[in-house]
Amino acid sequence: MKLLQQMTVMGHERVAFHQDPESGLRAVIAVHDTTLGNALGGTRRWCYASEADAIMDVLRLSEGMTYKSAAAGLAMGGAKSVILLDTPGQEPTEAQARAMGRFVDTFAGAYIAAEDVGVSPQFCAWMREETDHVMGDASHGGDPSPYTSRGCFNAMRACLAFAGRPIDFHGVTVAIQGLGATGYKLAKFIREAGGDVIATDVNPTAIKRATEELGVRVLADDQDLFSLDGVDIVAPCALGAVLNSRNIETLKAPIVCGTANNILADPDSDGQLLKERGIVYAPDFIANAGGVIRLAGLYLGLTEADIDDKVAEIERTTATVLADTASHASAYDAAVAFAKRRIDAGREAKARHHAS
Repeated sequence: MKLLQQMTVMGHERVAFHQDPESGLRAVIAVHDTTLGNALGGTRRWCYASEADAIMDVLRLSEGMTYKSAAAGLAMGGAKSVILLDTPGQEPTEAQARAMGRFVDTFAGAYIAAEDVGVSPQFCAWMREETDHVMGDASHGGDPSPYTSRGCFNAMRACLAFAGRPIDFHGVTVAIQGLGATGYKLAKFIREAGGDVIATDVNPTAIKRATEELGVRVLADDQDLFSLDGVDIVAPCALGAVLNSRNIETLKAPIVCGTANNILADPDSDGQLLKERGIVYAPDFIANAGGVIRLAGLYLGLTEADIDDKVAEIERTTATVLADTASHASAYDAAVAFAKRRIDAGREAKARHHAS
């Protein structure tokens, strides 16, 4: 499908490309919807197999940000950006970050950049040398991952309740895929609440830290996280599209709730398959909204108490969406409908304002 056609189908307002020969920057910014306000979304640095993969990633991620902000009750739209790396693990440079900052600045605030995979608070600080429209550096919100993890933990509480179980992590085993910034902190919350964690990560250092500091059990090389017996919750906390029609069929855990974006390879069909199998699924843009609540909240002038209240509210929002699943094709479909109701309300309020 051609790009403009894809934008029309997914409802994107603007997609922009930029390359900076001096720094080697190649980047894409996608603004999905600004009905509720300017659009905040992370900047992802990644080595994609193709440009087409990068474009599809930024389109899906930006769409997810629209729903994430709307469902969280934020006066923000949805956008995302990606920086295409030449090689995996390519070191970030100040020159590249500043070039990205200049690119962000061309949107005049309609897009506000933030942290994502491959981007640190230092990278955000370098970007901020060229634009005011960045959150996530040390002086403007810092690392939002603790809020993402806390929000996901709150969503897990709602999932346990919806499954008819006590909201108590004692005796609960959570399988975490990815022990990076959000996965590690999520594991810490679960362990502190009395739960057990079994996890996997491609980074040996992350595994070592989690086992030594948290007592996390490591997945054996011949074990598959999604087909493990004795797991109560599967928590994808790395990259997206990890659940699909094949492994959903063999999924043993009764609950899926993680911090990753776009957990389902095909949200529509995979979401329906999860519902058919009776698996409780916390839609990712509901469960992982804590980080954007933190950064968008600060951008919008919310107090720390307001931000904490909104992160806590993720539990109630998850419960509402799960309850709505019965009248929708899937939990994902119910979550999108929930977000769209808030976007439509914002659009109608704008129309009334202009009419007056």
